[in-house]
Order: sequence, then structure tokens, then C-alpha cells
Amino acid sequence: MAETLTEIYDRMTHEGGLRQDAAQRAILPELERIRGGLEEANGKKRGLLGGLFARAPEPVRGLYLWGGVGRGKSMLMDLFHGHVAIEAKRRVHFHAFMQEVQAALHAARKTGVDDAIRPVAEDIAGKLRLLSFDEMQITDIADAMIVGRLFQMLFDRGVTVVTTSNRVPDDLYKDGLNRPLFLPFIQLLKERMVVRELESETDYRQHRLQGAQVWFTPAGPDARAAISRIWLELTGGGADSQLSLQVKGREVVLREYHAGVARVSFWELCGRPLGPADYLAIAAALRVLILEDIPHLSAENYNEAKRFVTLIDALYEAKVRLICSAADEPERLYIEGEGAFEFERTASRLREMQGVEWGGGAGR
Repeated sequence: MAETLTEIYDRMTHEGGLRQDAAQRAILPELERIRGGLEEANGKKRGLLGGLFARAPEPVRGLYLWGGVGRGKSMLMDLFHGHVAIEAKRRVHFHAFMQEVQAALHAARKTGVDDAIRPVAEDIAGKLRLLSFDEMQITDIADAMIVGRLFQMLFDRGVTVVTTSNRVPDDLYKDGLNRPLFLPFIQLLKERMVVRELESETDYRQHRLQGAQVWFTPAGPDARAAISRIWLELTGGGADSQLSLQVKGREVVLREYHAGVARVSFWELCGRPLGPADYLAIAAALRVLILEDIPHLSAENYNEAKRFVTLIDALYEAKVRLICSAADEPERLYIEGEGAFEFERTASRLREMQGVEWGGGAGR
């Protein structure tokens, strides 16, 4: 007989892979209920006669798991998603999913259909029984205006949704434009999903970085080894996916990504012709960015330096935790040439972002 999620969690904590947390453990029976319901429905669907004569099983009610940053929400969802024995499932960052939906709606409208949401929802529901989202948050009015009907159609077609969020449902799209039109979506979430708070008092991500060095200079083998240790500590084993963001018709891909943590080189983010919209999307999608091999900046790499400044501004405003390896300390990265004076502000921000209390995706 397969282990329950609670048994798997207890085994992992006993082996030292996780730290036992009563608040996390209390969520597991709810996830086990969803796992069992999906697997049972999947078994009936596979039955020789079940698909012909049995009434379609009731959709399995999903879970909206909310709580502060670093409490273990993504870890619990990964544990659940990885042990649901069905093939028709997908784990995706909510922001990336909505970018895909907007692109699909744009394509559907080109065909002249009266209701573009319907074929998009039918396509998703035709492929999936389970959607696991990391970080449900609504900041874009275009998303806010479609999520209600989209999710109603997905629920009606038997798709189960499990999502994490930093916000209680009533605070989604708070103070957003035309928010009254969005309120039925909040009611829909409450009706079709169990809402639970992860009440752990421990911020494990901050605990891992508490007092830890987050700026390594000079960039080189020693810095890379130290950052690799932090990366493994934050992700529990490294990247398990990539983050793909659609920004104004372009795709921005971060190849090493896991549960809100990304690892990239300076040249990947600043050596390409990316702009403010790209960096804002990246900052909105991440809790922690590991940025490696920042060079000395000067007139010779002026464009890259300008992009770096824009990136840091976006990360700073979004309160993203930043871990870096660089050619020098922030104040000595850009000491001569056009832009050096303006860089003093960036250096100050980089220094502030090294503080113990920095980060955590405040307000997200």
C-alpha cells in the first residue's frame, strides 16, 4: 500500500531532509484527501466498463493554501504534486500560467470566435485533471477580468486546482482597478476550494539566509562553490524546472528555477536586450534571485550596466532577496566613466539588500 503524504513527510524529517513542523504536518491530510480523490477518479476512468456506464465522478475539491513567505507552502505542494499517481497533471507558477492563457486568448480571438475563453478552457481541461499553482496573485487588470469565467469553466469540467498564495483570498487584487467585477472570482474560490492558512511561525527561507553571506567577491571557483551550497539549501536539490515568462510577446526564460528561487548569470539577464517590463516580470515572479559573475562596469559595457541598474531597481522595489558573486564590492563595481555617479544609488541599494532583514517578497 502506498505511503500517505504524512508518512512520507515524517520519513523525510526523520532522515533529516526536512525539519518537522506541526503547522505543515496539519495540512497534509487535506492534500491526502485530494490525492486520494484524484487517484480514485482516475482508476474509475480507466475501468473497462466504468468509462461507458458509470456517471462521471464529482470534481475533487481543491485547496487554496495561504500564509507568509517562507513557511513551506511550495514545499508541501511539491510533495503533494509529486506523489499524485495520475499523468494528467501540471505544476506551474501562476504568473507564467496566466501569461500562457493571455497568449492563447489572443490566438483564439484571431479565429473570430464569440467567446475566446471557452476554447482555451476546454483545451486546458481536455489535457489536465490537476493544476498545481505556485503563488496565486492578481496584479494585472487583464488577468483580473478573465479569471472568474476561466476558472468557473475549469472547475465545471472537473479540473482540480491546488494553489499557494501569500494572500488570503479576500485580499487578492486588493485596490485593483474595477475590483467589484473581480469579487465573484473570490467567492468562486471559496466555494470550490478549501481555504487553509499555513500558520507556521518560522520563515524557513529567512532562517536559511539568517546572517549568511550573500555577496561573494571576487567571482570565481570559491564564490561559485559557496553559492552552489546556498542554492542547494534553498531548493532542496537544485532546479526542477525553468521559469518561462511571456512579456509583451517575448519569452523570457530562466533556466534554473525552483519554487520562487532562480539562479542566473549576469550575462543571461543583462547581456541580452531586456527592458524594464522584463525585469518587472522577473521580480514579480521570484522570492530569491542568485545572480552570478557580475563584472566591473564601465563605458565598455555601458548597455549591460544600464540594464543591471534597471534590474536592481525592479528587485529592490519587489523586495526580492538577492545573492550575488561579483568582481568587486558594490561601491567599486563602477568607478569611472559615464554613469559612474548615478551608480552610487545602485551600490547603496545593493548594500541595503545584503541586510539580514531584507527580502521576503513584502506585500506579495
